[in-house]
Amino acid sequence: MTHVPPAVLPRPGSNLDRFVHAQFSHLTGGISPVALAMAFDDWLMHLSHNPAEQAELAQAWLDAWARLPGLLLEAGRPAGRPGIEAGVQDHRFDHPGWQAWPFNVMSQSFLLTEAWWKAATTGVHGVSRHHENVVSFTVRQLLDVLSPANFPWANPEVLERTAQTGGANLVEGLRNLMADARHLQSESPPPGAEHFRVGHEVAVTPGQVIFRNRLIELIQYAPAGPQVRPEPVLLVPSWIMKYYILDLSPANSLVRFLVDQGYTVFAISWANPGPEGRDLGMDDYLRLGVMDALDAVAAVVPGQRIHAAGYCLGGTLLAIAAAAMGRDGDERLASVSMLAAQTDFTEPGELALFIDNSQVSFLEDIMWDRGYLDTTQMAGAFQLLNSRDLVWSRMLKDYLMGDRRPMSDLMAWNVDGTRLPYRMHAEYLRRLFLDNDLASGRYPVGDRPVALTDITCEIFCVSTLRDHVAPWRSVHKLHLLADVPVTFLLSSGGHNVGIVNPPGVPGRSYQMLTRPHDGRYLAPDAWLAAAPMSEGSWWPAWRAWLDARSGPPGDPPSMGHAAGGLATLGAAPGTYVLQT
Repeated sequence: MTHVPPAVLPRPGSNLDRFVHAQFSHLTGGISPVALAMAFDDWLMHLSHNPAEQAELAQAWLDAWARLPGLLLEAGRPAGRPGIEAGVQDHRFDHPGWQAWPFNVMSQSFLLTEAWWKAATTGVHGVSRHHENVVSFTVRQLLDVLSPANFPWANPEVLERTAQTGGANLVEGLRNLMADARHLQSESPPPGAEHFRVGHEVAVTPGQVIFRNRLIELIQYAPAGPQVRPEPVLLVPSWIMKYYILDLSPANSLVRFLVDQGYTVFAISWANPGPEGRDLGMDDYLRLGVMDALDAVAAVVPGQRIHAAGYCLGGTLLAIAAAAMGRDGDERLASVSMLAAQTDFTEPGELALFIDNSQVSFLEDIMWDRGYLDTTQMAGAFQLLNSRDLVWSRMLKDYLMGDRRPMSDLMAWNVDGTRLPYRMHAEYLRRLFLDNDLASGRYPVGDRPVALTDITCEIFCVSTLRDHVAPWRSVHKLHLLADVPVTFLLSSGGHNVGIVNPPGVPGRSYQMLTRPHDGRYLAPDAWLAAAPMSEGSWWPAWRAWLDARSGPPGDPPSMGHAAGGLATLGAAPGTYVLQT
């Protein structure tokens, strides 16, 4: 009889616990109350036992508020430079009216309070870094609610607009608020999204679905000219959102750009799983996703190596696949390109605020109840990471100024989310974020772990300067993990805009540097100083990199491979992308 350790035996009533936690999550927005309590307890207990730090904070509070009389004395004089300036990315107080009385006192008081709380919640001796970050982030969110910029009677920009329009801005803002409330209640797309329909205005690059299984449809795009490069390109998007961020409107489509440059392009379109997909795991996404797609591409273009490119989580999965292929002697990849994708998760940025054992267990209970993680919960977490731009700035413009930002293709895509299966998301959070198995050589594929040093083809790695999801310094750690030449490119913009980066858009730039196989490691700041700056889109630089690793153009392959069981199944964008 096999002995089973008591720790792995199911506890009586564990399902009841999960059910209770799942129901409670509606009141907490999916945030574990235990995780928050532990973070604040760590901070308060250590601060209460540090009398010197308490004294320093008390003195800092007195010193800060002693500066306000000086602001009051200056109130009657011409507006000048503010005593305390907001952060570089904080634009709430940019309007000149904030420098005049009484608004300068309001803004300066708020910034003084914000600076004091930052000092109070950071650097407390003995507090763990994770708990410090959680407390500081939570306090910042609460303070942002109380910002004078959020109230029409305290915001000079709003008061000025109200006087100019006779209050029409507030009437229009109320209409916007009611429209958004109706959208939330009915779970319908926001106003303007109807102008960016999948298959009509976006995801319109001509092609055919040539393969389908329970998890993916594989799209092969029609060539734009009489000749194409012999090596095809396979795009592996993230399954957190729909694939067509890589095929937005024609001017913003990376797919169309590659097709126009003479490449045969294939793209994975992931299914949108419901409760029936609860047991789909990371191994299924690897096998039914990347590996099945590679098999299909190899059948259509036999004998040719494949340029594979993965975006966000799709790039992480592609790195796992490339490592497994290198380990097993599979040489079908010509290159690997990773777009805003992490492979080391020790410093994943502010996403780590939502990831510890307590929080992951809480999410697992939510997903256990439904079988998946809902799109609204993911969207809420991402909005919190950049709440000043995504929440408060939008509230100011839409509801107080009455200015509704026109819907764009990227904005419409951003609200077209997908669900994440229970098993896959739990494995992803634990294996990658919590345990960092991939970077540590412990991630299992088949019956053996893989290491990124097993990758045998060259890597092109793109990161973005203002990425809240995959911070560029975290992405840069690929230099420490790969044993092949790595071309690292840092693009202006954020996680989405930095990748959707077509030529011809003003204000775009990038830095790029190649580390050869035997090159020395450059730390992020040293890399930033050494990499030359180039103006414009990074897409042409990537195309030139692919060209240098591709053969001369020739006749395009057939659409699908009917003799091999890959008959065309319908026109792009297929059916999975339309699942809601």
